[in-house]
Amino acid sequence: MLVIQTNKIKLKPRKGSGEWHSAAFWVLVVGASALVAAALAAFACWATRRRSALAHKLGGKRGPDKALVFQPPRRATAVRSPGSATHYLRKSPSPTAAVPPPTTSPPQPQAPTNAVNKTPSGGNSPHTPTAPEPAPLSKELADANATEKPKPIEPETNDGKLGDLHFKLRYENEKNALVVSVVSCQGLPGREPAGPDPYVKLQLLPEKQHKVKTRVVRKTRCPVYDEDFTFYGIAPHQLAAITLHFVVLSFDRYSRDEIIGEVVAPLSTLQLHSGEATALCREIQPRSLKMRSVGRGEVLVSLCWQPAAARLTVVLLKARNLPKMDVTGLADPYVKMYLLYNGQRIAKKKTHVKKRTLNPVFNESFVFEVPAAPNATLDHVSLELLVLDWDRVTKNEVIGRLELGAEGTGSARHHWREVQAAPRRQIADWHKLKE
Repeated sequence: MLVIQTNKIKLKPRKGSGEWHSAAFWVLVVGASALVAAALAAFACWATRRRSALAHKLGGKRGPDKALVFQPPRRATAVRSPGSATHYLRKSPSPTAAVPPPTTSPPQPQAPTNAVNKTPSGGNSPHTPTAPEPAPLSKELADANATEKPKPIEPETNDGKLGDLHFKLRYENEKNALVVSVVSCQGLPGREPAGPDPYVKLQLLPEKQHKVKTRVVRKTRCPVYDEDFTFYGIAPHQLAAITLHFVVLSFDRYSRDEIIGEVVAPLSTLQLHSGEATALCREIQPRSLKMRSVGRGEVLVSLCWQPAAARLTVVLLKARNLPKMDVTGLADPYVKMYLLYNGQRIAKKKTHVKKRTLNPVFNESFVFEVPAAPNATLDHVSLELLVLDWDRVTKNEVIGRLELGAEGTGSARHHWREVQAAPRRQIADWHKLKE
């Protein structure tokens, strides 16, 4: 039998080691406490200096609470009004309050409006929302000025006219540069109670490479711009082939800007002398004026009615003789289609955009589901087509409309009845677009 014995070894602490460990521990504790206290003191000193700096910056006269970042809500003060003549909003007078006696105040000087923006070739001028206004000396003086200074009277109706555009032209032989100054617009139509927010876009045709625009002037029918645009690299012999294309628009914050009209000014009819400015005035013409003489064109549509599946197949084949929507003599057409049931739109389709053509070929097919299946009929159904001209910047213009249905007239009604009488057959026909 094997017996294994082990010797137990007892470790005894060295004399005096416990006292040494205890002294080192307390030295560390005291040192750490001193470091924490120094850090707290430094942070308190920095916070005090920061607080004093904020109080000095805010001009605090209400005590140390002025410098705090989070302040209690304060009483609302007057704010700037972009549509008024001053920087402050005024309350309407109470109907029961006594009418104060009229007071007179000296007329306030107005800021000059001959600010000029110069842009190089192909550049855009700053698109600022409002023109600079002089700041009033005090709220009381601003209220008195707004009360007694009459607002300029602007015509509200122009008898169908869109106003006039005033501009200047100057050519510099030394720089081979054409300077176009957009001065002002007069007598713009007022489609809103306070007037439009007009601005002017300018481009040189036929290249359409140089595009510039003025700033927006708020709520006025007679905006003043006085902005210069310089186009470099134009030789004297090239002036006769250049046409200035102005488009007057009204800025809209929530949707696409509305087109007021356009002005086309060919330089071939003008004599520009070096260094001499030529002042011109042109009447603003509507964009739809060219449609009245040449018509709106035609579209070729094919229809197929499937009663069992309650489906109406529409094939938009092509269009022809569309009006010239651009000054270059072309358009960018596309077609929107709406299916109407009992006079309400229930479905929508659209084709691709065909660039730079007056005779587009679409060849696109669309299928509409007619409700009230399986006994669906075309008696309460109609089809509305809109041919539009696509534009990258402004609102797309409607070239013409077409409505196919039982309530239609002429060829549209005949086509619809023919489709009803011959189900499951593709029947195509030409239709003229209407306004």
